[in-house]
This record gives sequence, structure tokens and C-alpha cells, in this order.
Amino acid sequence: MWGRCVNDAVRKFLQFQVSINITAVITTIVTAVASGEEESVLSAVQLLWVNIIMDTFAALALATDPARPSLLNRKPERNTAPLFTVPMSKQIFGQTIFSTALVLVLHFAGGPIFGYGQSDSLTDKRHDEEVKKTLVFNAFVFAQIFNSINCRRLDNHFNVFEGILSNWYFIIITILGTFKFAA
Repeated sequence: MWGRCVNDAVRKFLQFQVSINITAVITTIVTAVASGEEESVLSAVQLLWVNIIMDTFAALALATDPARPSLLNRKPERNTAPLFTVPMSKQIFGQTIFSTALVLVLHFAGGPIFGYGQSDSLTDKRHDEEVKKTLVFNAFVFAQIFNSINCRRLDNHFNVFEGILSNWYFIIITILGTFKFAA
């Protein structure tokens, strides 16, 4: 039972990290190529901050699900079983598409949607650029917090909140991670 629990924790963490890193790479490349200054909307410091915090808090949060007797209801896995399963791949693909689309829409169309970027003065343009970068970074972070909740499931079941109230560690670590980003 504990072996399956540890195996699931590793898979949950990998699923989470792969989707975050693919989103970050796509966002960085697309925004840098589209920028006249060849500058990404996410700075190197922001990317390092996200990786440090998300690695630490996600590893803790996703590894705290307790071993349950229901883990023994599924068949044992072969020694040659792939590390990434089909449901994991679907989750990674879906979360990457969602996060990337959200960040890119806010980057390229956020001005007209939220009403910034309409002024002509140089000072206001710089301010609007900083607002856009802040909005994109916060959207990226909160999309990954949403992703961490979704990564609690490795199967095709839709209820990602199943058993979440029995795992106070996950709730506390997720809240602490959210406040760490807000600070």
C-alpha cells in the first residue's frame, strides 16, 4: 500500500512539473519572439521564483496524500510499466493548453479586455507594460495552483476534490504557497 502511495506521489509531482515547465517554455518563447525587444513577459527571476516555490510546495503538497486501503484494489503495475500513463499525458496536455492559452490571451489581448495600454504618454506606456507583466505573472501562478489541485488525481475521475478534506497537509501547504506568491 505504501509503495503504491509513493509511486503515485512521484507521478503526481512529475505530472505537475512537466505541465508547468512546458507552459513556461512556450510562454517565454512566444512572447520573446513576438516582442520587438526580444524580451519575454516572464523574467528570469520570475521563472526561477516559480520553479523554486512550486518545486518545494508542490512536492510537499502532492506527497502528503495518505496511503489508503483502496490503493490495493487496483492491479499491481509491471516492472516495465511506463512512468507516464495515458491519463497523466492527457492531464499534462490539457493543463498546458489551458495555462498557455490563458497567459498568452492576457499578454496579447489583456489591454483591450482590461482597459490598459490605451494612453500615448511614455510614462503611462511603461506603467501599462508593468501592469501587463504583473497580470500575466499572477495568472500564470494561479493557473499552476489550480493545476496542483488537478494533479491530485492520476485517473480519469472528474472529482479532484475527493478526499481533499482528509488531507489537511495539502490544504495548508497550498494556502501557504499561495500567500508566499502574494507576498
